[in-house]
Amino acid sequence: MGQYLLSVYSVEGDKAPSDEVMQQMVEEVGRFIANLQEQGAWVFAGGLHPANTATVVDATKAEVIVTDGPFAEAKEQIGGFWVISAPDLDAAMKWATEGSEACQGPVEVRPLQDEPEA
Repeated sequence: MGQYLLSVYSVEGDKAPSDEVMQQMVEEVGRFIANLQEQGAWVFAGGLHPANTATVVDATKAEVIVTDGPFAEAKEQIGGFWVISAPDLDAAMKWATEGSEACQGPVEVRPLQDEPEA
C-alpha cells in the first residue's frame, strides 16, 4: 500500500466561482473526504491560501534569501491537496477522478517516496 499526493490546481486570474457553486463544491468535497475516511484511504488534506501569500526561503548559499510570492512562475498554482493511501496507481487515479468531480478542477496524482528503512 502506497501513499499518493492528489494536488488540486487552479489557474491564476480565472473567475472565482459563484457563492452557490462554491457551496456545492464544499459539500461535494466533504462527501468525498467522508468516503476516503470510510474506505480507509484518508491520510490528511489541506486547502491553501492563494499563491500570492507564499514566501520562498532559499538557504542553499552563504546568505539566506527570502522572497515574496510563489516559487513557481506559472499561471497554474496548487490550491489544496489530499494525501491518500491506495494499493496502486490505478486506485489512486480512481480517487483522483472522484476528487476532481467534487472540487470541479484538475487533480494531479503523484506517488510519495517510500520512507527509508531504519
